[in-house]
Amino acid sequence: MASKNTPNQSAGELTPVKFSRLTRRGILLGLSVSQLITLGVAVGALVWAFYAGGGMLIAFTSPVWVLAAVLTWVPIAGRVIVEWIPVAFWWMWKSTGGQLLYRRRVVTPRPAGTLALPGDMARLREYEDPVTGAGMIHDPAAGTLTAVLQVTHPAFVLLDPGEQERRVASWGRVLATVCRSGRVSMLQVLERTLPDSGTGLAEWWEAHGTQDDTWASTTYAELIERAGPTGERHATTLSLSLDMRAAARQIRTAGGGVRGGAAVLRQEMSTLVAALRSADLAPSAWLNCGQIAVILRSAYDPAVAATLERHGELGQSLATAGPVAVNESWSGLRTDSAHHAVLWISEWPRSMVYPGFLAPVLLSSGIQRSFSLLCTPMRSDQAARDIRKKKTEYISDAHQRQRIGQIEDASQTAEFHDVLQQEADLTAGHGVLRYTGLVSVSAASAEELDASIAAIEQAAIQASCETRLLVGQQAQAFTAAALPLCRVV
Repeated sequence: MASKNTPNQSAGELTPVKFSRLTRRGILLGLSVSQLITLGVAVGALVWAFYAGGGMLIAFTSPVWVLAAVLTWVPIAGRVIVEWIPVAFWWMWKSTGGQLLYRRRVVTPRPAGTLALPGDMARLREYEDPVTGAGMIHDPAAGTLTAVLQVTHPAFVLLDPGEQERRVASWGRVLATVCRSGRVSMLQVLERTLPDSGTGLAEWWEAHGTQDDTWASTTYAELIERAGPTGERHATTLSLSLDMRAAARQIRTAGGGVRGGAAVLRQEMSTLVAALRSADLAPSAWLNCGQIAVILRSAYDPAVAATLERHGELGQSLATAGPVAVNESWSGLRTDSAHHAVLWISEWPRSMVYPGFLAPVLLSSGIQRSFSLLCTPMRSDQAARDIRKKKTEYISDAHQRQRIGQIEDASQTAEFHDVLQQEADLTAGHGVLRYTGLVSVSAASAEELDASIAAIEQAAIQASCETRLLVGQQAQAFTAAALPLCRVV
């Protein structure tokens, strides 16, 4: 959660913000559960060898406790080895089970109401709300119901500092509104670049241009005709997911089932739209099933995105919106017409930054990418309990380190101060959310993909962020980063 620094500033100046660090505190002395297990194996082997026979047995059991110590403390690519074991095991399970390849069965019909998506997303169901006409995606396993809204807004970086500060405060109130009901499981902000077919420029020229035989008019029309198809545009969507388990009582009152869930979700939808309008954002009508299908099809098959935009009636079916083929590798994903890779923002800026710090990533030109911010809200009472628990654990760990003579680490002190700042923000009425940032990069070939990934990584460095490639889980990460379905990694 971002915590604001509030020095005395004059009106019209931006307020810098500071992000909480990604906590690395474990169960005991900074060690996670898996590390404690392997460490326990090492200590148990040493103690048994010491009491059973002394030096010879200690040397005999050395492969066990040395291997356990290596698994506990030796890192690879930022993770200790023991934390790689679940990822490697799951990858081997998918490899032996043939789950790395997906091919659509064209002849075999799919059950009515299902989405033609690979993997665990095949369980998703579509539901069209009869009141609003919105397309809702139901996940029966996770117990969620999701609706998608497109939002338009002025260029934030072109606004004056006072207006930027006002809009940031307004967006904070929107997030606080999402946290209050306790029925929203996730809010996803998806900002993606799309190849522009040039229809927007052409329509603007038809409506506002002076079309005569002058040299200026002819030259302008030729420039629009040539440059339009090679451009790109940005589209922003908000996905609101209802936790049907948390709202079980309200859903039963509304009639039960998906129909009752849709009635409860409509209340959250209207509240979100009102909050967005008060924040000077322009929400569109909630997307119907056909519009959601176009977004899914464009994510898996970017080459057809411009065609779908020119011909509004194509691709308007969720039953055919999924990919024809998917090949997953250890560090990438290949779908119909593109190669993809997903980066995780593992560290947000540790120093004070101003709003708009993500401009190098979001405004990078010539790169087809999707930036997804997954916001998981917490109810105020739950957040207060979680903060109290963290404070108790930090104080207990500090006391334990002092007893054994371990030096206090500056990062641990900073994390404790972050918890105190979160408590102050919660007391001031702000919402507490857990953020996950994902960047999906797409390209027509593997070589172009490598170049685009390098460019995004450099842009993230300029934005004071740290990114890591999500290896071994690219298919699941792509659904969370590129699709507006409120999926998790």
